[in-house]
Amino acid sequence: MSELREGSQVPTLTRRQFLVAGTGALGGVALAACGSSSAPPSAAITGVAHYRSRPDLTPSLFSITGPAGLPARGFLFVNPTGPVMIDDDGEAVWVREVPIASTNLRVQQYQGKPVLTWWQGKIAPYGVGITGEYLMLDTSYREVLRVKAQQGLQADLHEFIINDAGIAYFTAYRTFSTDLRSIGGPRRGPALDATIQGVDLATGQLVFDWHSAEHIELAESYSRYGPSVPFDPVHVNSIDPTTDGKLIVSARNTWTIYKIDLATGDIIWHLGGKKNDFEHGPDLHFAWQHDARGHPNNVITVFDDEGDPPEAKQSRGLVLEVDETAMTAKVLKAYTHPSKPLLAASQGSVQILPNGDVLVGWGAEPYFTEYRADGTMVMDGRFEYHQSYRTLRFPWTGTPTETPAIAAQRQPGGHSAVYASWNGSTETASWDVFGGPTPKELSLMGSAPKTGFETTIRVEGEPAYVSARAVDSEGRVLATSAVISTPRSA
Repeated sequence: MSELREGSQVPTLTRRQFLVAGTGALGGVALAACGSSSAPPSAAITGVAHYRSRPDLTPSLFSITGPAGLPARGFLFVNPTGPVMIDDDGEAVWVREVPIASTNLRVQQYQGKPVLTWWQGKIAPYGVGITGEYLMLDTSYREVLRVKAQQGLQADLHEFIINDAGIAYFTAYRTFSTDLRSIGGPRRGPALDATIQGVDLATGQLVFDWHSAEHIELAESYSRYGPSVPFDPVHVNSIDPTTDGKLIVSARNTWTIYKIDLATGDIIWHLGGKKNDFEHGPDLHFAWQHDARGHPNNVITVFDDEGDPPEAKQSRGLVLEVDETAMTAKVLKAYTHPSKPLLAASQGSVQILPNGDVLVGWGAEPYFTEYRADGTMVMDGRFEYHQSYRTLRFPWTGTPTETPAIAAQRQPGGHSAVYASWNGSTETASWDVFGGPTPKELSLMGSAPKTGFETTIRVEGEPAYVSARAVDSEGRVLATSAVISTPRSA
């Protein structure tokens, strides 16, 4: 288990501080608006793991408390620095370094097969992607596709979702000039047009192109005008295709969840905000929200940030019943953090898992919590230093094409230590170590069960050369590392 050091502190920043930090020297460790962090500025940074067999990988450290009960099946998918898959002990399973920043790692289906997808690129000081693309990898971590925005726009960090027909819907932003006097700005000033594009992944054809500037008035926004950045009236941060062929869309800055007609682009209804179409009680309130998702039985989930500027004392994961016939909405369940009030300045996610559990990613607050449907906590996790735009859980079976990596060290007293890892292997259960006087004269010297991303296997003797092989739970050999020489300890 990756443990927090006693007395370590996780920085909690406002959304404004994210924006400032994301453009400065600390851009590698602080989030930028609703995005995620970039690679650490140096290997010496605290809060990241270091591996002898893979010194090029430095994922964030995590602390897991509980579980009070068994969590749902699968791994956790986060973007604290680059994309990382972790297990229920908080140990990395797969790590991908990225050049600048990344968000939104998740498992999706493409052409009937599971794939990993995420966004990577550069985040503007005002919190949208100004350069970027979406990557797709298969179960062997081979690249399947790279997807870019069209019409001269850049792929944005907030969403990339694939429907059953193989159409990917994603966010992009356009800057345009408009009359901003109604919100305290100039006669002509820059504003952001939140755009949703739909691309057929098989053909690359743009099949949907929606612009918030054509459908949402500036007066709907709760955002404040500032002269130093383009005015962002809408800020779309999630898109979810529905079973009836529409889109559920969350807009942070209007405090509204929209249902959009794919054929016409018209807004069918507004839930929340200044143009709300639903009758609901006072407990159904959300502000600066993220990650609105539709589910069977008229259910919608959403992460209610409420922060920056604060509109309530804590953030919540909400499960809503939305009756589109009676036009009523109510809160079925609200999930708050079990140990202390968390108020997220940005980001966040709510996921209903196949076994009925609910996983809440607390966004700008560096936590993630899994609950039973009744609110009983199953697991609580914490990032030691970083945060993640979303925290999601999916089953995944990964078999890397690269060979396992090892490092070794001969130690005083006639012992040796071999460090073995295989980035992305989900089936490795144990490691066998072979050693000998030459690369061609190797014999079995020891075995050990897999422990975390990197396993240390201590063996008797000081072989000049060693290799390691990954073995699954049934004793089958999965792969064998290269043979390396064993240096003596300093």
